[in-house]
Amino acid sequence: MNEMLEVEEHLASILATVAVVGTETVTLAAACGRTLREPVRAAVDIPVFDNSAMDGFAVRWADVATASTEHPVRLRVVADLPAGSDADPVLSAGEAARIMTGSALPTDADVIVPFEETAGGLEDSLGEIEVLLAPARRGAHVRLHAGDAHVGDEIMAPGIHIGPLQAAAAAAAGVPTLVVSQQPRVAVISTGSELVTPGDPLRRGQIPESNSTLLAALAADAGAEIVLRMSVPDDDESLRRALADATTRGANAVIFSGGVSAGAYEVVKTALGPGGEMSFSKVKMQPGKPQGFGRLSSGVLLFGLPGNPVSSAVSFEVFVRPALLAMQGRAELARTVLRMQTSASWRTPPGRRQYLPVVIDRTDSAGWTVAPATSGASHLAGGLARAEAYAIVPAEVTEVAAGAFVDVMLVS
Repeated sequence: MNEMLEVEEHLASILATVAVVGTETVTLAAACGRTLREPVRAAVDIPVFDNSAMDGFAVRWADVATASTEHPVRLRVVADLPAGSDADPVLSAGEAARIMTGSALPTDADVIVPFEETAGGLEDSLGEIEVLLAPARRGAHVRLHAGDAHVGDEIMAPGIHIGPLQAAAAAAAGVPTLVVSQQPRVAVISTGSELVTPGDPLRRGQIPESNSTLLAALAADAGAEIVLRMSVPDDDESLRRALADATTRGANAVIFSGGVSAGAYEVVKTALGPGGEMSFSKVKMQPGKPQGFGRLSSGVLLFGLPGNPVSSAVSFEVFVRPALLAMQGRAELARTVLRMQTSASWRTPPGRRQYLPVVIDRTDSAGWTVAPATSGASHLAGGLARAEAYAIVPAEVTEVAAGAFVDVMLVS
């Protein structure tokens, strides 16, 4: 195929084949990193009751509205309310209850006076106190019942990524379990007769295999369960055996790296192209021009990524990650993209959108800048260790000048 596809065309054809995985119910402890599939509605009001936002005294506004250092108000402490107490003491005129943050506000009280606004503070907080400063208003330092949410209110919508904050919000709403997407089961297969397990002795022509580590970690970060990670030599039989192993293990998707370009030993092409399991395209991007994609009759998605490490990393971000998120029913498929200024210049490939690994200089908090993490060559795996993002340069741009603004896709 000689005509090159736009990035969006290839991605659209992939997403059109994606089927959403099933759901399961998990505890909050197991929910982080998963995709929410059913709305979360509050099982209790938030807050559950009127409570104190400060350590101090629950009092009646009418008693302290005129308090000042020149004219302090003296109150008698008639109750002590630690957090968790179910007491609701009666407060008559001139009376107060010592109260701790989070404790239920007595029915007769309507304002909190912090310890800091009394003469004795915490050290002299029982018996009789002197209020030295009038609260700003009735209701000051009071967290109102249901001020955040009522029972039945939607706390979280389906399609979001559940992180620590979201799990905590569900807990605060009295919800013990969440309905989430099952994890897509992913197999990662690196191809190449030159590949050797990292740490093994190398003979001439061999290199350490790194793409399976890269792609498995990226897939896991996108919410997948890795069911197989391996490398195979450049022969059709080995690749087909690996694919059969992946499907036996229940993989929803198989990610191949290498074997998709125009060389003489492109094993993914030779093994899976003739039978129609996969088709192969050239995409207007750099790195990552050669791409393969297919779908087995069983529904298993097949991704063929270029073998150079930077090409594999970029191709995963642009095509595989959105597909894995779509499989989970995620509402937002794209990474965050910010507009940043460059601190260095570089050339770009003619006619292809560039995805350049960059580092972010955060020295000036008011204006972060970016610079290349590598020279741009797709085989420079060491430079990936420095990369925090990818600068995305349109195909019509031939050179990026220092000081120019570019779109930056954050990945860390």
